[in-house]
Amino acid sequence: MADQYVQSGEDSSPTEIPAIRWEEPPEGPVLVLLDQTRLPAEEVERVCTDAPALVEAIRSLAVRGAPLLGIAGAYGVALAAARGFDVDDAATALAGARPTAVNLAVGVRRAQSAYRSEFARSGDAGQAAAAALAAARRLHKEDAEASARMAECGLALLDELLPGGGHRILTHCNTGSLVSGGEGTAFAVALAAHRAGRLRRLWVDETRPLLQGARLTAYEAARNGMAYTLLTDNAAGSLFAAGEVDAVLIGADRIAADGSVANKVGSYPLAVLARYHHVPFIVVAPLTTVDPETPDGASIEVEQRPGHEVTEVTAPQVPVAGAEAGGGVPVAPLGTQAYNPAFDVTPPELVTAIVTEEGAVSPVTAEALAELCARSREVTIS
Repeated sequence: MADQYVQSGEDSSPTEIPAIRWEEPPEGPVLVLLDQTRLPAEEVERVCTDAPALVEAIRSLAVRGAPLLGIAGAYGVALAAARGFDVDDAATALAGARPTAVNLAVGVRRAQSAYRSEFARSGDAGQAAAAALAAARRLHKEDAEASARMAECGLALLDELLPGGGHRILTHCNTGSLVSGGEGTAFAVALAAHRAGRLRRLWVDETRPLLQGARLTAYEAARNGMAYTLLTDNAAGSLFAAGEVDAVLIGADRIAADGSVANKVGSYPLAVLARYHHVPFIVVAPLTTVDPETPDGASIEVEQRPGHEVTEVTAPQVPVAGAEAGGGVPVAPLGTQAYNPAFDVTPPELVTAIVTEEGAVSPVTAEALAELCARSREVTIS
């Protein structure tokens, strides 16, 4: 396994530091990631030269977010092929790096299939590696295009549900350009509302246990000049009670065939709050996140994170009294056990709509979701 860090310039804008990119320096191809564990304190790039390094980056959440994990998985297969490693071994390791996000396995399979098809046709490993890279680049481009269409469709739905603008949107976890080849999923909709002058306030859940809302969504909102306010996850109820939330927008890591939605833990309580307070609860995700092989929410494997993410506060960059940089400061008694699921599952009856690049489904049913996926396949084939 090999990776390294590169310090980025201090005055870089969001578009100058992509979340992921492929480079081919003289010493061989590499995959360069914006290390999301170091944000917002510093913008540091992590360079992966093989699949094991990328697996570690995925597990440590240096690269994360369902659509971006699919892109990373595809590039990881291409990287293994280009550097002469066993492609099937790399694909297996990458696909298993995080179990809940279905996009990761989808991206891996696309690049692996392209490699196998070309190798079977030509018998040339170099041409097969090029085919894998081309598949990864296509997926990257498709995701950027899907992001733009989701933003357009999501904003249209918001305007339909909430005519007059002045939207006050609550979001959870991070769903912007840090998780996408484009501007994201749910965050892209809020950003579109902001650009159209129809976003009054973006409420940003800090999102326990890894503070991906505080560290990443607030970072993206600030850099885009959006009006936003950060809140603790358990303060959301008071916002609803005060009538300060017009809609909830979240992303998804896996959507089951029946419309059940797995997303960052804390999403399900928001759905319950939204239903009680008659507030639209909208999920924004590309069709690659829909998994027809997973029949329902109970069938979704939920990743369990290490307990120290809850029992310790980690300072990745700035030294804290009593802890080395990169270590953790205990906030619970030694030996405390922690329940730390990365995701929870929201049943379809609590979801107002699922917005995809091919349109929205509302009400959310297995039949409507299957019909949307079928229409998308017909368009792709034609």
